[in-house]
Amino acid sequence: MDPCGENALKLNCDLGESYGAWQMGNDEAVMPLIDMANVACGFHASDPNIMVRTVQLAARHGVEIGAHPAYFDLYGFGRRSIPHTADEIHALIWYQVGALDGICRAHGQRIAYVKPHGALNNDMMQDPAILEAVMRAVHGYDPDLPLMIPVTRFHDSHRAVAREIGVPLLLEAFADRAYDNDGQLVSRKLEGAVHHDQTRIVDQARSFAERGGVFSVEQQWLDLPADSLCVHGDNPESLAAVKAIREALGQAA
Repeated sequence: MDPCGENALKLNCDLGESYGAWQMGNDEAVMPLIDMANVACGFHASDPNIMVRTVQLAARHGVEIGAHPAYFDLYGFGRRSIPHTADEIHALIWYQVGALDGICRAHGQRIAYVKPHGALNNDMMQDPAILEAVMRAVHGYDPDLPLMIPVTRFHDSHRAVAREIGVPLLLEAFADRAYDNDGQLVSRKLEGAVHHDQTRIVDQARSFAERGGVFSVEQQWLDLPADSLCVHGDNPESLAAVKAIREALGQAA
C-alpha cells in the first residue's frame, strides 16, 4: 500500500467524549490531524452541546463525521458488556445515529459511517449474532452507510456477511494496540495490550500502511488489510504520536 497514494490509510479518532462540565480528550488539537472523527452519541459519553461543538469542529477542518454508538453505560464509559436482543441493538443504534445525524444535517453535514464503541464493538467481534444485528441496524438506517469494524484474521468472512446483508464495510486497525494470533486486540486487562512507546506506535502504523498487516504478540505475521487506522490524542504524549504517524505516512498536515 502506498502511504501517499489514493489508498492511503485514513486516520480516525474517538472524539466528542466530554460530558457537561467534565472535559475529556484534546479535540481542538487532534481534529486538524485526522481524516475521520468518531463522535460519541450520548450513551457512553457526550451530550447534545458537546455533539454540536464536535460536529462544528469537524466541519471546520473538513473531517468526515462518524457515529460512535455504544451500550447505554455512562458510568462505565461503555466498556461493560450489557446483554441485548437483536431488536434492542437495532433500537440503540438507530437512536444514537439518528441523534448525531440530525445535528449533522442542521450544520449542512452528513454522517459518513458508523463505528461501534467499547464493549459493543468488542462483543460484536466475538459473537456473530451481535455483529449481524449491528450490520442489520446500520443497513436499516441507511443501506449506503458504511460500518467500521476492527480488521481480524477473519476479515474475509466478515466481508461475506456484510455483502449478504448489503452494508458497506470499512476495516480498522490500531497503531497503539497489541494483536493476538487471531488478529484480535489483546485485552486491556493484560500487560502489554496498549503500546506507549512512540517509536513502536509509528512503526506499527507504517507496517499497516506499507505491508498490510502486523506481527502478533507471539511474533506471528498477520495479514490485516485496513482502510483506516485508529489513533488516540487525549494527552500530550499520544498527540505527539499522532503527529509522528501523520508525518511517517507522508500525510503531514
